[in-house]
Amino acid sequence: MTRSGFTVSEAEWCYHDGEFVRLGEVRLSPATHALNYGTGVFEGIRAYWNAERQTLRVLKMREHYERFEKSCRVLHIDLGLGVDELCEITLEILRRNAPREDTYIRPLAYKSAESIGVKLDLPASLSIFTTPMGNYVELTGLRCCVSSWRRIPDNAMPARAKLTGSYVNTALAVDAAHRAGYDEAIFLTHDGFVSEASAANIFLVRKGRLITPPVTADILEGITRDAVMELALEELGLETEERDVARTELYAADEVFLTGTGFQIAPVVEIDDRPVGSGEVGPVASRLQELYFRAARGGWEKYAGWTVPVELKERTAR
Repeated sequence: MTRSGFTVSEAEWCYHDGEFVRLGEVRLSPATHALNYGTGVFEGIRAYWNAERQTLRVLKMREHYERFEKSCRVLHIDLGLGVDELCEITLEILRRNAPREDTYIRPLAYKSAESIGVKLDLPASLSIFTTPMGNYVELTGLRCCVSSWRRIPDNAMPARAKLTGSYVNTALAVDAAHRAGYDEAIFLTHDGFVSEASAANIFLVRKGRLITPPVTADILEGITRDAVMELALEELGLETEERDVARTELYAADEVFLTGTGFQIAPVVEIDDRPVGSGEVGPVASRLQELYFRAARGGWEKYAGWTVPVELKERTAR
């Protein structure tokens, strides 16, 4: 398995330009600035369904929208909405769609002017839609390669912002990895240190220590990354060492795993045709997976603040 694609239904409710509408009613001109120049920012947020409790809970929603605001700032996008309002809009979309399964939420802010010319002093629009999403990648062991494509430096394409245009870098690396028979790509920085995976942060376990590249390694400052470091410290007594990681440390690691909203916690069992550790999912990654899903699905009072419950309605007729 490489990664799953998830089809978005045009019948679902979304938020677009200040209104709740069906996704199929949204129309964009091919002259839209963001389509031509990649001048948009986005977030990826997960809501987890707890079948036992029959509840849907949005994970780390406020943290995602705080990062979304900062991404907007980079492109001079003023939404005219605060984090609280963005959260409430998202909850209303979920109430209308009433999903009873794991769901992905995609906020997108973009330069919506119908104009040709590279600049940022343009009006912007906001859209938010949802789609069912299970596991984006295999969670029982990925085969990865170190990509020949390098991660774009932060002073060329800001790594701390989720810019739509920057994901061409990701697409090139993922495509090359898949064509070579791997599940996922790992980027190096231009200095040759490990940066991150295509759309996920990376952790190593070496000699009982948990290690991850620093925020200066051209990485996205991952919200799942922060959650994993918190769980590792609080529940496993492992403090994370943030430092430069050499490529060959990937080969010497006892465990490697990837983290992100889409990836969740995805263990890596092979890198560049070399087994990671024993070649099986390691105990640290396995335990962190268990803890993460327990917290994400709202079954753990200690981490109740991580999630926001959704009061689901009956699905609105199509």
